[in-house]
Amino acid sequence: MTENTQIAVDVRDAIKRYGDFTALHRISLGIRDNEFFTLLGPSGCGKTTLLRMIAGFEDVTEGAIFLYGEEIEDLPPHQRPVNTVFQNYALFPHMSVLENVSFGLEMRGASKADARTRAGEMLELVQLTQFASRKPSQLSGGQQQRVALARALAPSPKVLLLDEPLSALDLKLRKAMQIELKHIQRETGITFIFVTHDQEEALTMSDRIAVMSAGEMQQLGDPRDIYETPRNMFVADFIGDTNLLDVSVEGIAAGRATCKLSGGHRLTCDAVDGVNAGAKVHLSVRPERLFLSDQPTAAESLQGTVVENIFIGTDISTIVDVPGGQHFTVRTSNSDRGNKRILDPGTTAYVNMEPGAARLLVD
Repeated sequence: MTENTQIAVDVRDAIKRYGDFTALHRISLGIRDNEFFTLLGPSGCGKTTLLRMIAGFEDVTEGAIFLYGEEIEDLPPHQRPVNTVFQNYALFPHMSVLENVSFGLEMRGASKADARTRAGEMLELVQLTQFASRKPSQLSGGQQQRVALARALAPSPKVLLLDEPLSALDLKLRKAMQIELKHIQRETGITFIFVTHDQEEALTMSDRIAVMSAGEMQQLGDPRDIYETPRNMFVADFIGDTNLLDVSVEGIAAGRATCKLSGGHRLTCDAVDGVNAGAKVHLSVRPERLFLSDQPTAAESLQGTVVENIFIGTDISTIVDVPGGQHFTVRTSNSDRGNKRILDPGTTAYVNMEPGAARLLVD
């Protein structure tokens, strides 16, 4: 099966300024047809601004935006074949669920009968058929979110924009809705562009992720690439938990870099473009890629002292201080305790890395 490479949304050198403040710095990306694409980053990074520019709610200061090859930045929002689901579901409180979903269709010229038929199909898609006659106030937050989703899907937009629509839901419901949204995206074949600050949410749902910070795109890739091979310190630190280690690159040979930690210990890892011998940068090592032993298991085992074991249900996080003032967090699955040692605080421990665990970063 060949990968679908048709571009649904093509953002070319987009800049957004508010007076002297630049909210987006020359963003370029191509979002594929039938893709679940996520804009991920902290508050104020520009992800919602970019979404609103695609929707037409914000002007493009410089650059261009194309939708399936058609330049759209001069089109008003109502003329763009996109729809948006907001954090605030904005349902009409005096209308029934069915009326909420059919209202937009009627405003677009559909007959009441056709609009009601299409609304019924959308409620079936989001599994709310039995609630069609209820008012929004009689629904839970998750059900209201699904009504807003059905309303946005009803006109069959080419692209659906979702601005942190799950942020108001509790944890378990949010996780359930993540899976449901991904299922609906696959079933409808509509391109979804999803905005969130939640890293786990992005990793769970996305085909690809654009990580943003301070109006710039830091990295673009699929969830595994973003997590396993972060390009710089921001991405490594923002996506999941990691150990960030200060290192000096002593040499590079045959695609491998020799790195010296502040305590004098040396590690080797894959070299990366943009980091040369003599550079002072960082290494990223995910806690789950480490394991402890009471004896060194390899030449690169780091000796340290266990400071604390933190029980977090599915895992145990162990803090180990090593020479040079740095420390490691080692994560051990509860089910792995027979294979990965849990050592008491105060004891000497050796931190060992799985092959390929250390990732050199372009700071």
